[in-house]
Amino acid sequence: MLTVHHLGISQSERIVWLCEELGIDYAYKRYDRRADNRLAPDEYKALHPMGIAPVITDGDLVLGESGAICDYICGKYGDGRLSPGPADPDFADHLFWFHWSNGTFMATLMMQLVLAGGGGDANPAAVFVNDRSRRGWEMVEKRLGEAPFFGGRNLTTADIMMVYCLTTSRAFRGTPLDGFPNIRAYLARIAERPAYRRAMEKAEPGWTPMLG
Repeated sequence: MLTVHHLGISQSERIVWLCEELGIDYAYKRYDRRADNRLAPDEYKALHPMGIAPVITDGDLVLGESGAICDYICGKYGDGRLSPGPADPDFADHLFWFHWSNGTFMATLMMQLVLAGGGGDANPAAVFVNDRSRRGWEMVEKRLGEAPFFGGRNLTTADIMMVYCLTTSRAFRGTPLDGFPNIRAYLARIAERPAYRRAMEKAEPGWTPMLG
């Protein structure tokens, strides 16, 4: 049985949303963060050698990493839905945003968080990361002015990956969305999706998604 192990306020919300969009059967287990340091509890860390979210189990399989999990679930349980094939005109755009999400954008945001308060303009590393972050947000805003979804005409796993970066991850940094009208309009469209609402109600009960 496919089981999604969700750590509260984490990237594993993506996998809950994916399963809800696909309408597949899955088991669900939620883990609260520790009260003392807001990190994952030992029970969650024991699931996978990296000790971080997300993690799924499927029989004897234990799989981590958001992108790998998206590909696995879409391939095994979703009949390839939400992942356009090579003949689709949106194929390349989907691939770019799907991989850019964690490969570049999320990595940059995490570096920015680590370097926050680290000397500002006097710290060359902070200057580099802040500039990369600025360019990333500008790319996102531009893309969402060109197409309704990151992958193009339709929602794909590129959106499953990117929405967390634009919403819940901001809880750790407080990044405002002022000056990003395309992003705000996009998130309003995402908020209207029944599968997204179901997923967030399940993943973060009593918590208002950061959609604006």
